[in-house]
Amino acid sequence: MPTSAARSATSGQLSFHDILSDDGTHLRAWTNDPDLLIDGPTVVLCNGLGTNPWMWPALLRPDCGVRVISWFHRGVGGSERPRDPAHVEIQHFVEDGLSVMDHFGVDRAVLMGWSMGVNTMFELAVRHPERVAGLFAVCGVPGDTFRTMLAPFHLPHQVARLATVSMARVMKHTGFLLDPVARRLPIGPRAVDVIRRTGFMGAVPDPELAAVGVQEFLTTPLSWYFHLALSTSKHSRVSLSKITVPAMFVAADRDVLAGSRDMRSAAERMPSAGFVELDGTHFVAMEQPDRVHRLLLDFLQRAGA
Repeated sequence: MPTSAARSATSGQLSFHDILSDDGTHLRAWTNDPDLLIDGPTVVLCNGLGTNPWMWPALLRPDCGVRVISWFHRGVGGSERPRDPAHVEIQHFVEDGLSVMDHFGVDRAVLMGWSMGVNTMFELAVRHPERVAGLFAVCGVPGDTFRTMLAPFHLPHQVARLATVSMARVMKHTGFLLDPVARRLPIGPRAVDVIRRTGFMGAVPDPELAAVGVQEFLTTPLSWYFHLALSTSKHSRVSLSKITVPAMFVAADRDVLAGSRDMRSAAERMPSAGFVELDGTHFVAMEQPDRVHRLLLDFLQRAGA
């Protein structure tokens, strides 16, 4: 299968670690620099909900110039579900992020967030400012994410939140019916092209690697994924006045999961923040990996990493 070949081609750029979070939950952490060969700054990636390293093609290149450390969310990709199923809110993801930093011996770093991971990194910055040197947000907002969804349809925020939370609630209780189908779907470049035709994701330069990311994502039971989503929907907007480190927001004009206008508004409320809108969807880091990576490298230089 093409996905197996793509996974094998990137296996040398990744290593995985079993760590323990503060509440006793075992997490699967990962880094793109297993041999400590990357001569560059360390970035802590607060990834999109339920996603994985294969959705960041630029970070899997040996010459990417950035050492990345990250982890799989609770109940995803080898991380265990917490004993208390309620322990899957943003505050628990913040604890997980700190545990990952401690495991890798990172006292302070630039945080990079994607999607719901942007919530996590902003909350971490407010609670533990001494650990954060900068914030690089990709297709995500600093809290109350569900009200910004469906932005291309120009719905009022309250309507968008009601619609998306209601959908997540339905999928939490019925997703198990679709799991057998999801596990049997033949995921390869053709399937990625089908997703592209829906408009949910745009064209990607590496369809085989994208297929690995999608295939890995589908290993999470849908009911659990939407349980995570509902829990994170409780996260309210972060007070940006408490954040003084440099920040950068990278939005996409066709993003249905994180409104570009809301990202711009957040950037305008922060004196040290920049904003750029790219042509793309919520998966712009897969669609334009080189452009997003250049923006990250520029930001790291500005943040003094």
